[in-house]
Amino acid sequence: MKFGIIGAMDVEVQLLLEAMKANGPLLQANHGGMAFSEGVMGAHQCVVVQSGVGMVNAALCTQVLVDRFGVDQVINTGVAGSLDPRLDICDILVAESAVNHLMNACNFGYAPGQVPGMDQVAFPTNPLLASQALECARKLGLHAVAGVVASGDEFVRTAEEKRRIRNVFGAACCEMEGAAIAQACWVNDVPCVIVRAISDKADGSDAMDYPEFEQKAARTCAQLVEELVRSCS
Repeated sequence: MKFGIIGAMDVEVQLLLEAMKANGPLLQANHGGMAFSEGVMGAHQCVVVQSGVGMVNAALCTQVLVDRFGVDQVINTGVAGSLDPRLDICDILVAESAVNHLMNACNFGYAPGQVPGMDQVAFPTNPLLASQALECARKLGLHAVAGVVASGDEFVRTAEEKRRIRNVFGAACCEMEGAAIAQACWVNDVPCVIVRAISDKADGSDAMDYPEFEQKAARTCAQLVEELVRSCS
């Protein structure tokens, strides 16, 4: 089994690279302006990459993992803004599905979020991987819930936009890459899981000093990814 692991933060990716370096040297390659590092984590081959911000970068990164590295499964980790009262700062959201909350072709008869020409509105993640991620999070003592991730090339910061995304899509959190990764995996028939550490309330408030949170989130997400990879047979 070969995992493609897409990280959001420099420090998170570095921690994952260190975990692989413990098992031997890494093979490195650059594609599309992104650095891909291949090695071993647990008993599995893994390719770790930082995609960069936004839906286009995320989709390109995922397609490279599928086409050039032949990954069997994709894990995406990063941070998100909470839309769900169950999720506080530093809690974990494991995506059941992901939707593009800015896609709007309603005047052509499509549902909000539906990509024209596709039957799916929200792209599902792999139920087994999601269940394993939740189990691993709880094993590590983290508060984790399952829900919908809403993605778009926008930093959500107003109460009005937050309500719209929550009410229309039933989303638990919002960020800028997950739906693109889920869509790319869906069309390539590659199982994926999306894990998000909550960084804020998606309302422009600074509930926690971000540099401090970034370090905490990176360690938490990297630890969770390692545990998930090692738990997969």
